[in-house]
Amino acid sequence: MKAIFFHTHGGLETLQYGDFPDPKISPGYAIVRLHTAALNRMDLLVRRGWPGLKLEYPHIPGADGAGEVVALTATPSSHMWRDEKPGESVRLGSRVVINSNLGCGKCDFCKAGKDNMCRDWHLLGESIRGTYAEFVAVPIHQLYPLPDGFEYKTAAAAGLVYHTAWHSLVQRGKLQPHETILIVGSSGGVNTASIQIAKHLGARAIVVGLGAQKLALAESLGADIVIDRTHIEDWSKEVYRLTDKRGVDVVVDNVGTTFPLSLRALRKGGRLLTVGNTGGPKFEIDNRFIFGKHLSIIGSTMGTLRDFATVMALICERKLRVALDSSFPLADARFAQERLEKGEQLGKITLEM
Repeated sequence: MKAIFFHTHGGLETLQYGDFPDPKISPGYAIVRLHTAALNRMDLLVRRGWPGLKLEYPHIPGADGAGEVVALTATPSSHMWRDEKPGESVRLGSRVVINSNLGCGKCDFCKAGKDNMCRDWHLLGESIRGTYAEFVAVPIHQLYPLPDGFEYKTAAAAGLVYHTAWHSLVQRGKLQPHETILIVGSSGGVNTASIQIAKHLGARAIVVGLGAQKLALAESLGADIVIDRTHIEDWSKEVYRLTDKRGVDVVVDNVGTTFPLSLRALRKGGRLLTVGNTGGPKFEIDNRFIFGKHLSIIGSTMGTLRDFATVMALICERKLRVALDSSFPLADARFAQERLEKGEQLGKITLEM
């Protein structure tokens, strides 16, 4: 098969396009012929590397993907989507999207339905080979059947970011219809998903972004108020002004270095939700905001099998919209990652096989 891979950490020049052995199938697994893969910021971090990351080289990046099942090693009836999709199963030829959150299925967390907290947790494309390839092998229960005619591109682009945002906002953050949410960032995958999920739940959404074009995307996705940090550096004060000095109930902040402003923008008893740290993993915060305002900082990674089924059903029913940016041929993955690295994207970037 053709694939994108690298033998060492580094810059864009480490990415190679060429022939790679086809994946081997194991009991309980399926082989998916990928039609589309989608990029995530995690792809850049894995390529650059970090202390303690252990990979089998050459490594294939990519968490998100959608395509058709061309081989599987178990009877379809043994891999039903339980009560999430009664009567439907993954079969040979099924059109599917991949859930990249890989739990072992055996530990206490997995048995309790918390597979995103698995003791032997893996993320496709991070610690094991991923979806920048023509084929990929994944456990059958990680596949969600797509309706006939539903676009592979949309499904692949939705997978990781909507899964992550749904678990953060709904399961961890308990966002309510009457609440106001502030989303720090306007064009990234999780942030655009958060806007759509917040509006689906009936919340009021304020979005802080950089530049008119990215904020226009946020407005098209349903943002009620947008703040351009190009012109308003201390956006926490602007949030207070726009909320009659009350503050917001929830902040989505996956930057990290913006926590000081996010904590100031929260009302008493508010929650700060985070699933990442694109601005850097280490920064200082003023603890007085946390105990003085009774604030909660709530973190999470990905979501559960049930979360994935729930949010993908909404995607397939077109109740949630996926923001799409550029599409590149697989061979041009370097250019795709370069666009993501520069922060030029307006939605999700995809690779077509």
